[in-house]
Amino acid sequence: NQENQSAEATFILLGFSEYPELQMPLFLLFFTIYTVIVLGNLGMVMIIQINPKLHTPMYFFLSHLSFVDFCYSTVVTPKLLENLVVEDRTISFIGCIMQFFFACIFVVTETFMLAVMAYDRYVAVCNPLLYTVVMSQKLCSLLVSASYSWGIACSLTYTYFLLTLSFCGTNFINNFVCEHAAIVSVSCSDPYISQKIILVSATFNEISSLMIILTSYVFIFITVMKMPSTGGRHKVFSTCASHLTAITIFHGTILFLYCVPDSRSSWLMVKVASVFYTVVIPMLNPLIYSLRNKDVKETVKKLINVKLFCDKI
Repeated sequence: NQENQSAEATFILLGFSEYPELQMPLFLLFFTIYTVIVLGNLGMVMIIQINPKLHTPMYFFLSHLSFVDFCYSTVVTPKLLENLVVEDRTISFIGCIMQFFFACIFVVTETFMLAVMAYDRYVAVCNPLLYTVVMSQKLCSLLVSASYSWGIACSLTYTYFLLTLSFCGTNFINNFVCEHAAIVSVSCSDPYISQKIILVSATFNEISSLMIILTSYVFIFITVMKMPSTGGRHKVFSTCASHLTAITIFHGTILFLYCVPDSRSSWLMVKVASVFYTVVIPMLNPLIYSLRNKDVKETVKKLINVKLFCDKI
């Protein structure tokens, strides 16, 4: 009976419905951002594939980061755009759970993909002579597979415990996405175990990934400070700057949302933070990496020149 009751339950994503005058401006803004996300991230994957100079471990990881960003945003943004232009903001129980399931996969995968990229930079800077040996194609594939696998395992665990809860009738979710805290807040059963499971798991994921990142960059910093050449230091810092920027934005948003006292007491703050790491960050990552990378910019210029040449013919 509990399963039937939950399966028949519906959710209404309130989103930004309390600001009716902003619905169309927000639709245009998020539609523009999503267009940039699709073109930027899929473009990055294509550029890395077609340029042999970019067939290195660093760009291999970057192509997967771009793919994860595209998938993550695609799970969330189309429904957000739909709810900004229609009166009926309902989503089925299955639809809400599936959105949560796939969003979890990609956010956990991105968390560890950024850690893997930090380890890659550590090997490149601290052990440059052994870089091609250590970062073999087999190890790179293993690290990427492990990130995806752990994302799937975490998502299955969270979703399983979410499905143990019961939901009754129509439920109003005060967000634009089926986020865990918003879902359990409308449950008509005790969500204690589900909340503790996700708290412990999310804390482990955040601490372990940040430890890998911080340890890698501590060794990178020590190595760079020992370099006699100022030019060498500048080159290393320039290479790592894009990755550090992406890490700061991604983890800074998550830490603010889940660790700053009272940040979750304001649903408006939760929505703004959710927009940032589900919509804005997937747009920023390809811009951060492309604007700071000479090889990527050269490939884009060549593609534009080829396109212009073909148009003239």
